[in-house]
Amino acid sequence: MAKTHPGPESQLPKARWRLIGPGLVVAATGVGAGDLVATAVAGSRFGYTLLWAAVIGCLIKISLAEATGRWHLATGTTIFDGWRSLGRWTVVYFGIYIVIWGFIYGATGMSASGMPLAALFPDGPSLRTWGILSGLLGLVCVWFNRYAVVEKLMMAFVGVMFVVVVGIAIRIVPDTAALGAGLWPTLPDGSVLYTLGLIGGVGGTITLASYGYWVTAKGWNGPAWMPMMRLDNRVAYATTGLFVVSMLVIGAELLHSAEVTLASGDRGLLDVGMVLEDRFGGLTADLFLIGFFAASFSSVIGVWHGVSLLFTDFVRRLLPSSVPEGVEPERSWPFRAYLLWLTFPPMALLWLDEPIGLIITYGVLGAFFMPFLALTLLWLLNTDRISREWRNGPISNVMLFGSGVMFLILCIQQVRDLPW
Repeated sequence: MAKTHPGPESQLPKARWRLIGPGLVVAATGVGAGDLVATAVAGSRFGYTLLWAAVIGCLIKISLAEATGRWHLATGTTIFDGWRSLGRWTVVYFGIYIVIWGFIYGATGMSASGMPLAALFPDGPSLRTWGILSGLLGLVCVWFNRYAVVEKLMMAFVGVMFVVVVGIAIRIVPDTAALGAGLWPTLPDGSVLYTLGLIGGVGGTITLASYGYWVTAKGWNGPAWMPMMRLDNRVAYATTGLFVVSMLVIGAELLHSAEVTLASGDRGLLDVGMVLEDRFGGLTADLFLIGFFAASFSSVIGVWHGVSLLFTDFVRRLLPSSVPEGVEPERSWPFRAYLLWLTFPPMALLWLDEPIGLIITYGVLGAFFMPFLALTLLWLLNTDRISREWRNGPISNVMLFGSGVMFLILCIQQVRDLPW
């Protein structure tokens, strides 16, 4: 079981900053290469005009992660316990979803991690080989380690992402006046779907539901840890916000003025690397590819660990004997079975020469989870399932309801865009 630390009220103020971790893990996991390229595309098309949407997106993720962490700390149960209390339909929905999503994401995550490595070493192994090696490395990192080590690995990747992406944005020298003007909500012609995607996509995946499990693994148990959890969550998404703003700067300053059109999907970041090489030289381009790898591989490690914890809780609630008392979740067979499911079956999809269907399917699957999370949290946190002290306030209700409706619109749009 996770070691319980003394409550934060016994910690010195400086010590609280040293405890920050689960929020950075969930934020870094949610911000993958796809989110970065979507932000760069928005910057390349509309300059700084949609900066306000990126900021709102970060605020929404803060509210979703805070709601998940609040449920775990206030009730002493997991988010899956909460879902079960809403009816059997949630168990069926989640069970089907997590199995299909894991198969599709496994291939997508490995492919995204392999792309920058293949670009960094053009004379080396193929993209497929790099993807497989990334998946195996993620498996090893999670299989033999507990949360504490996973957190340290993720913090290291966050550091690399921060130095590279923010450093490049500073080197480009953003237009501070235009950057400030972008905080005023404006919708240019043809920008509605880009705006919704920017709000909904940055840092938003099934791993938001893993936040409570990472909070528990950190040793934070009970309402006394609520202030620490909120500080952790806000610092994490403020850091994420810097990544997003930096990618928007890169898109606006580097691509918008040069009228560069990025390729769809994660390959768009390779285009950014080529533009950086033309303007600043090969070293800057290589550093960007290293940041690209840090963003992609941190998502792999986070998913391999966090979603496996979710699956373990799912199996444990349906089959109580599957994880005996005293056995750590990371050492249980459901956790390791899901790890293997994420790693090996999806490798077959890497043999697709043009995995367009894979990309479309992953996008649709992602769109189906976020409204489920937002609206079920809205339901759970306004009922007697949680003590009155920790129920939603007006701001939380507005954020959860608004994000739920927005995610539903994005989901419908994703389905409409399918090649029927």
